[in-house]
Amino acid sequence: MPTPRTRRLIVAGAAALAAATLLASCATPSGTTPAAAGGDPVEGGTLTYLEHQAHTTLYPPQAGFYPNGGIVNNITARLTWQDPESLEIQPWVATEWTVNADATEYTFELRDDATFSDGTVVDAAAVAKNFDTYGLGDAELGLTVSEAINNYASSEVVDDDTVTFHFSAPAPGFLQATSTINSGLLSPETLDRKLEDFGAGSSTEIIGSGPFVITDEEIGTTLHLEAREDYDWAPPSFEHQGRAHLDAIDLVVTPEDSVRIGSLLAGQADVIRYVQAFDEAQVSGAGFEVVAAPTRGVNNSIGLRFTNPLLSDVRVRQALVHGVDAQEVVDTIFTENYPVATSQLASTAAGYTDESKELAFDPDLSEELLDEAGWEVGADGIREKDGERLSLTVYEAKPQPLSKQTLELVSQQLAKIGVELNVKAADAGSYAADILDPLKTPLYHSMVGRADNDVIKSQYFTKNRNTLLSNDAKLDELLTAVASEPDAAARDEASAAVQDYLTEQAYVIPLFEEPQVYGAAPYVHGFATEAVARPQFYDTWVEKQ
Repeated sequence: MPTPRTRRLIVAGAAALAAATLLASCATPSGTTPAAAGGDPVEGGTLTYLEHQAHTTLYPPQAGFYPNGGIVNNITARLTWQDPESLEIQPWVATEWTVNADATEYTFELRDDATFSDGTVVDAAAVAKNFDTYGLGDAELGLTVSEAINNYASSEVVDDDTVTFHFSAPAPGFLQATSTINSGLLSPETLDRKLEDFGAGSSTEIIGSGPFVITDEEIGTTLHLEAREDYDWAPPSFEHQGRAHLDAIDLVVTPEDSVRIGSLLAGQADVIRYVQAFDEAQVSGAGFEVVAAPTRGVNNSIGLRFTNPLLSDVRVRQALVHGVDAQEVVDTIFTENYPVATSQLASTAAGYTDESKELAFDPDLSEELLDEAGWEVGADGIREKDGERLSLTVYEAKPQPLSKQTLELVSQQLAKIGVELNVKAADAGSYAADILDPLKTPLYHSMVGRADNDVIKSQYFTKNRNTLLSNDAKLDELLTAVASEPDAAARDEASAAVQDYLTEQAYVIPLFEEPQVYGAAPYVHGFATEAVARPQFYDTWVEKQ
């Protein structure tokens, strides 16, 4: 159950903020060390973790939303582990694997001691059911196909500890996919649930294979996770083996930035997610740790939905790309933890190629392009053509850091070249429908993290996220090549070809490489993130206070 401390936290935001203001003006607490420091771990204790938003589902293929993935990451084990520094794929539940020459067949040998939290063994049959579900979906249950898995055909249970997966075409990204939260291993019984039964209100019924289990939930407010006493199948590369150091985690949904920061600095919370850029100095200045972890995927960007008639002319799209000053966005709103984008992919992403020259800020060029396209400056400074104003709409993206401020600054920049950009609130009643209509939402603000070449396909392919609402068959063809090329070097070339094409067609305005930014108290040790910045509490421990 949530602790009394947690319940006090929910109702004591104002008091926490006041206490934090006082604490921030004092010296750094003595006798403490940063979250990343070593020492002899202390066993036990409950950690209070403040999350910016409530989770929506614990179905792994739909766990890309960071509040979802942060939970899935701690309640499920995976076949493999991706080292967050080297990005090497290492054993976890799988002890070894073989892949055929064209990446159409993968065989995994499994350890024999892993179990789900209901005691069911994580054997080949259970693993096969997981990937049959994630690779093929289940229309009757409403379970969707994982965007991390391509060309999946079938599974084959060789024996209790051996499973083979077959693909209809090369699937070079599958090995890395087995390390992601989208492939979190759930019990066979859990996979018989309907999609809606993975949502809020059903969290305690989700049976995973990881070091923690959810034991209590207050919908939209708190989750209580307890360490599994029997967990003893961490990746062999981990120095720490056995159960988690912590006894429990109280996850508290805390949307207000000031309350999250205030609670952390006042000692009422131990770790928080979503430290805003303008709060970083306050957190670090008070002796607390700021952890800015890279997401290694498609950058924080604005997609230009070219099926909207106002954006059908490539010259107009090019004008928008060259009319946005991403460096000013970073310098004005963010910190050095948000590097300016030099491509659609982050510089730390697999398959990255530098597109900065072709994406450079050049408002004079923007004006020339708009003139060529027949858009003339009107009386109010906004360009017009055939009686229509060059007026576009974008919605604030709640998951993206300081989205409203970012888009408002972009709007000011575009106004200088004669383009009107209307920024709408994400809580508008028509939001959910409007963002799926290129006529109502011609610009779309988003990102996606994944440490594999396939991430660019996840974002732009028509059968995946399709954030451009694209009908471009050539783009789909280029994206399919990324996901189907077994040779690593050729796969990088295919990824570069996608980035070149996105730049040539001016489909995307890249802004910055988006991190996930956490704050941790000085007495918290071993807090870390996985390869794309989701919180990892297995090694975390709290110094006695």
